[in-house]
Amino acid sequence: MERAQPLVHATTCFTIKMAAHSAVLSMSKIINPFWGGRLGNTVKVFGTTLTSHRNKTLLAGENIPPPAKYGGRHTVTLIPGDGIGPDLLNHVREVFRFSCVPVDFEVVNVNSALETDDDMNNAITAIRRNGIALKGNIETKHTMAPSVKSRNNLLRTSLDLYANVMHCQSLPGVQTRHKNIDIMIIRENTEGEYSSLEHESVSGVVESLKIITRNNSLRIADYAFKLAREKGRRRVTAVHKANIMKLGDGLFLQCCREVASGYPDITFDSMIVDNTTMQLVSKPHQFDVMVMPNLYGNVVSNVCAGLVGGPGLVPGANYGNAYAVFETATRNTGKSIAGKNIANPTAMLLASCMMLDHLKLYDHATMIRHAVLKTMNETRLHTADIGGQGTTSEVVQTIMRIIQSGGQLTTEL
Repeated sequence: MERAQPLVHATTCFTIKMAAHSAVLSMSKIINPFWGGRLGNTVKVFGTTLTSHRNKTLLAGENIPPPAKYGGRHTVTLIPGDGIGPDLLNHVREVFRFSCVPVDFEVVNVNSALETDDDMNNAITAIRRNGIALKGNIETKHTMAPSVKSRNNLLRTSLDLYANVMHCQSLPGVQTRHKNIDIMIIRENTEGEYSSLEHESVSGVVESLKIITRNNSLRIADYAFKLAREKGRRRVTAVHKANIMKLGDGLFLQCCREVASGYPDITFDSMIVDNTTMQLVSKPHQFDVMVMPNLYGNVVSNVCAGLVGGPGLVPGANYGNAYAVFETATRNTGKSIAGKNIANPTAMLLASCMMLDHLKLYDHATMIRHAVLKTMNETRLHTADIGGQGTTSEVVQTIMRIIQSGGQLTTEL
């Protein structure tokens, strides 16, 4: 493990209040038309309101962020992962250093080629120590022995990160078939088809167990409804396949209905998963908040990411009662483009902004988020995945110039 040194001396950092305030005003002009008034006089980008957070209360069921230490700085576990993860997280560190974000990273490398869990156990221990992590996706090759479990899945189950949250919304400056999409996806993160329980009962016959429990189904349903109420949402849709899996998905659907009865102010409906995917690509605006078991969440998250421009744009978060881990929403390694300087840094940078919001570093989060979105909408500097010719480095340099233009000269470009 590598313990990163403080990125910049505290005396080189200047106040960011004025920059954050101007970012709010500027982004209000850019984004307001894209939400059709749903959010009133505030601007929400990936679940975060770009107005004052000073009196923000924690969402019921959301864990309490770890307190700052070491002179007001936070220590965050950083897991580079595979593929484009290390490159993108290096850019996050570059932007944080330039912006004087009071965060130090404890880097824990996980070697996905090893069949032992030693590296992953070190990473889990570091997250338990720090309470929060930012990670790239860790590859799990299907050619490895059946005893080798997904490192990503092991992390989520060991830390009981039961709620995966993805806010899928249209971004200004990105051309897509559907406009003004604004969907929140809540995915149960610890059981279902990802329970890692399978065996060969007789030669040529494999049984994979899908685990659905009442406690975990009630927990994720309650999380979804509480989040919907917190964010001013009006509808929650449960995604299932209870017509076929009458006991497993039937239990999940029953639990969602029970929880819904306690939220009369929020409309509840349900939809079979295969119809859901068709409805998403044809009429996505009918959806508001969606809650679903693990595997369906994986499928629906990827469909929704495609609706707004692809996996390089959408951040994600994993929450438990004690820990939080932030990453890109679709959990792609991007091995085919690793080291080519063409990966889109947007999703990872926005995930880091969600992390800063969780740490209550709202001004820093707003400043970086504003620069990311302004780069996409005003400079129109896009990477190849969304039709541009910009490199990863060029996009990141532009983001830092925008931060600098807001009056926050912290370190040299």
